[in-house]
Amino acid sequence: MMLKIKRVPTLVSNFQKEEAEETLARGAGCGRNCLRNCCLPGSKLPLYASKNLRKGKSVADETKEPPVDFLESLLLGEWEDRQLKGLFRYDVTACETKVIPGEHGFIAQLNEGRHLKKRPTEFRVDKVLQPFDGSKFNFTKVGQEELLFQFEASEDNEVQFFPNAPIDAEKSPSVVAINVSPIEYGHVLLIPKVLECLPQRIDRDSLLLALHMAAEAANPYFRLGYNSLGAFATINHLHFQAYYLAVPFPIEKAPTRKITFADAGVKISEMLNYPVRGLVFEGGNTLEDLANVVSGSCVCLQENNIPYNVLIADSAKRIFLLPQCYAEKQALGEVSSELLDTQVNPAVWEISGHMVLKRKEDYEGATEANAWRLLAEVSLSEARFQEVTALIFEAIDCSVEENKNVTEGSPEKPDVAPQPMEEIDALNTHATMVPV
Repeated sequence: MMLKIKRVPTLVSNFQKEEAEETLARGAGCGRNCLRNCCLPGSKLPLYASKNLRKGKSVADETKEPPVDFLESLLLGEWEDRQLKGLFRYDVTACETKVIPGEHGFIAQLNEGRHLKKRPTEFRVDKVLQPFDGSKFNFTKVGQEELLFQFEASEDNEVQFFPNAPIDAEKSPSVVAINVSPIEYGHVLLIPKVLECLPQRIDRDSLLLALHMAAEAANPYFRLGYNSLGAFATINHLHFQAYYLAVPFPIEKAPTRKITFADAGVKISEMLNYPVRGLVFEGGNTLEDLANVVSGSCVCLQENNIPYNVLIADSAKRIFLLPQCYAEKQALGEVSSELLDTQVNPAVWEISGHMVLKRKEDYEGATEANAWRLLAEVSLSEARFQEVTALIFEAIDCSVEENKNVTEGSPEKPDVAPQPMEEIDALNTHATMVPV
């Protein structure tokens, strides 16, 4: 049986519209300054080449100043430039945000603008892997003014910055673009090898690129996230999301229990005392070791048609893998009308504890119990989670049974520093988003 739900995806680009009608009205030609052959020749965009951590710790001189600060000067600086140019659909810095009282510190944001100006679309929710469809919206159709810079790992292991680099179509660069319907300050999209038109599916190289970006930002408040199809990805063109929020996410504060070690010393743990069941990966001899184990786990979920979300936290030191079933429950009519009325689609940010609310009454009445109840609907059952974990461990050649005694230890507390009160206060005004 094919499961479908009526979905109204959030616009992430100003060119994500009813393109068939526009094409008829426009006739021949493009005029969008897009990334396709009609507009790409001669185009240039800044290029940032990060330290290459593929083979381990950088051997470059760590005392050497980088040519440009990646997070503050480049990413956030370029993002603010696009904000001044009016490219966003609303001012996200004006959205009310608060920490919900309670043990876990869920974060609530009132973002009434995010659900406006949408177009209805039919999305299959029972198929994680679907072929790329060039007739639908994809990131080659965005205007080049929405792009911030090209991003890659440096070949000689030193940070390099080229402010006016050609866009080489043959190399299919990875690019960072704004999300025109932002959730938070600095909300961007990382699009690996944009011109190859890869479908939304993780592999080792794409995940390693995202890990390099998180490591280069070198700030625990800058996270990257990924949504698979069936787990509230709205565009079937490979991309990660990222933004900056100066407060720990509740998922980052959840205790964990070590299950086992995978290849190259990558530790795998399960989360405890959190409404969504998931695995946490950390360690390894190199960043590539971590990418190998996590991407292998993601590929397993994809091949077994299990929707999932990924959060890259702590500057790529910890990765959360979160299989989920909310869209399936929604399609089967198993989600209460009360939860459906909130119009909250629990993707990676919501699962991590940043609740993006679209109605004022939900924001004003937000409680920890309400957030927990929504996220509990996202989670796999304990029995199903253990089945999925067994599938993953078999795929990455890491047996649960052989390491069963390891799970009997005491829960581990994550190394997350409590946020100062001034940072919590800043959430309400967005006045201080980047630490001095």
